[in-house]
Amino acid sequence: MRSFIQSSRLAALALGAALVAAQDPVVDALPPGMSVRPEIPHADKRFTWPDLPYQVDTDTHLIRGVQSGYNICNSTTEGPESQCQTAHFNSIEDFCIWAPAEPGEEIGTIEGFMVAWCTQPGHGTRLIPEGTMTGLQWLRTPDYVQAVGFFDHTMVNIMPEDYGGEIDPHGADGRGNPMGGLVFSNAWNEDPTQVVQWHLFIGRDRFCFKACDPSRESSRILCDNRLDRIGCDYNAPNMAQDGVFEECLADNQDPPGVYTLDGAVMTYQQPEGPIGEVGFTPRTPVPSACTTYESAALFTALPTGTGAAPAEPTDDTEETQTRITTTARRSASESTGRVNPSNTAGAAGAQSTNGAARTAISGAVAFGILASVVFLA
Repeated sequence: MRSFIQSSRLAALALGAALVAAQDPVVDALPPGMSVRPEIPHADKRFTWPDLPYQVDTDTHLIRGVQSGYNICNSTTEGPESQCQTAHFNSIEDFCIWAPAEPGEEIGTIEGFMVAWCTQPGHGTRLIPEGTMTGLQWLRTPDYVQAVGFFDHTMVNIMPEDYGGEIDPHGADGRGNPMGGLVFSNAWNEDPTQVVQWHLFIGRDRFCFKACDPSRESSRILCDNRLDRIGCDYNAPNMAQDGVFEECLADNQDPPGVYTLDGAVMTYQQPEGPIGEVGFTPRTPVPSACTTYESAALFTALPTGTGAAPAEPTDDTEETQTRITTTARRSASESTGRVNPSNTAGAAGAQSTNGAARTAISGAVAFGILASVVFLA
């Protein structure tokens, strides 16, 4: 199955062509029967644990292709080959991140096909290898929980010089990145609750994952995803330290991009072109009531190596649905943005753009949404 998927992905890459622009893509000549956006945006879909469909994204007429993984995840799917796309975000010792299923491609290119990697077994996902995390701050505020981590990114299939991307439930076409990806948390309730608004910035050496309480009115603005190219320091301001593992309380941050200058509340607008100087410093919530841990005490069940490949999940509808995952894993996409490690804008600012790609193959036109390449601040 892996060789088939790899071949499909290579075929899909052959469709990638010129960048044509825009955070909200407009395509002027779609192939017959094809659409850009789903009828129901991914962030508007609601699910109650554990009653999940095999796949959340079931559209087959959209230009980015089909969902690559599955959402019903259990002991039969857990392991180093898992394609689970249901993540959990519970506590400092029990959370997941989104990372590539396979090494060798930039996050900005394959963010629609990421899979869940978790710090604890039991979620049916891949497990983050022991020793990957070198520092971690888990922050709990009135309206969100947040993990900021320092880690060896190559242990979760991120390329050595990849400064990363921004992952969220919206995406340029409303299908989310990854397509079909769900996040659940028991941070606010005894049972896992769907996190509707969340964002993850992940790349070389560092990540920040914020999940907003779905019962709070501020959920959408605090987990906003508009500033997808200026990273953790602006979207999730924090005081995390490499080498320290701690769990703290804090006040809410200001909404991403909102800051106060000389007593006036200002809003930063991310430019379409090069970032340059960002020009503001966000207010960083001061952590309090911190508890410090040893990493070995937090992640006691992580593997040191790889295990056997899991089977597909056991479910009554598996026989008809698993065929979906063997189709092309992505549509035409080609990342044209590249991060600039020497950028002076507060160590933040990849030059990239979301948009649609197009090319003609045998006289037919194929399209794809271009993913953002994000510099991890």
